[in-house]
Amino acid sequence: MKSQFNLDPKITFLNHGSFGACSKPIFQEYQRLQLELENEPVHFIQKKQAAYLKIAKERLAKFIGCNANDFFFTPNPTFAINTIMRSLDLKEGDEILSTNHEYGAMDRTWNFYCKKSGAKYIRQSIALPVVSKEQILEEFWSGYTSKTKIVFLNQISSCTALIFPVKEICDKARELGLITIIDGAHVPGQMDLNLTELNPDFYTGTLHKWMLAPKGSSFLYVKQRFQEMLDPLVVGWGYESVSPGESQFLDYQEYQGTRDISAFLCTPKVIDFLEENDWQTVAKKCKQLVFDNYQRFCDVLNTQPICPITEEFLVQMASIPIKTSNPAELKELLFNKYKIEIPVMPLNGNYFLRYSINGYNSQEDLDILYKALQDIIATTNLIEV
Repeated sequence: MKSQFNLDPKITFLNHGSFGACSKPIFQEYQRLQLELENEPVHFIQKKQAAYLKIAKERLAKFIGCNANDFFFTPNPTFAINTIMRSLDLKEGDEILSTNHEYGAMDRTWNFYCKKSGAKYIRQSIALPVVSKEQILEEFWSGYTSKTKIVFLNQISSCTALIFPVKEICDKARELGLITIIDGAHVPGQMDLNLTELNPDFYTGTLHKWMLAPKGSSFLYVKQRFQEMLDPLVVGWGYESVSPGESQFLDYQEYQGTRDISAFLCTPKVIDFLEENDWQTVAKKCKQLVFDNYQRFCDVLNTQPICPITEEFLVQMASIPIKTSNPAELKELLFNKYKIEIPVMPLNGNYFLRYSINGYNSQEDLDILYKALQDIIATTNLIEV
């Protein structure tokens, strides 16, 4: 499987979770579309692009379990959450209930909004180690008050790699009359996703992470009752269009000036690649590697797992608590001396070494990391054990 990717063979790449890695056949399709665009830019953008986009959306709609008219492509989830945030009308003192496990860019987005609106962003503490789904639910909802108007959380945490019980949270939030906004950046391609069953109000996910698409391919799903509320982040020709389409929602969101959307248009090739290579079986093997090695890494670092090592909490990533006084130097040492690409993630005053496993990885990669950690422990004071 390594031969299917453009990754540098001299680097042990254990950081798929950050920006993904595009397979060669998908990348070739990406370049083919870019060349087609450049061969006749006007005809491509004015004529072909809409037809290609329709096909891409229909394929993705089946993959994520929703109607093709209920989502639009975005470059990344940060763009998506900013689009939602700027359309909200919260009053001073209204609360956005979240967790203290969210992605840093999302925390910053909500903090920006709250400074402008007077609303409050509640980072409800979810204690580690997590022992059960019920613990997460109890701790999360203990942050609910009469001022809560919105629930926002990740389905899989970027830093801790934990799966959160989003379905149960969406169900209860609906009963309470709250708006649900879910950051599913790490979900498509790593977990089965059916948005009709999950039933959030807003949901964003990426294709460029675990679906192996080119960088800059994500989506924002919006439940129909909120679509007219959603202002475009960028106002363009679709706003008050002289030739409106079937949906004002899509007119507003999909026409934003000249841009190369080849990454979006690769979606049919992306899904074909996953199906042709039986990616569910590949992902299952990757997940087993994650499970088989988690306790081993905790043992060498003299720390404890942050959750039960089961499918309820982990998929193809795992974060090991690590005691270090200089995480940046440790990360650079792992890369420069040992040629290992892996993040050392900060969260709430603690640090986590997060490894990601995809089809191009093997047990040998994890053994290289294990030996490097042993060497660093023996020869430096960067890791405390």
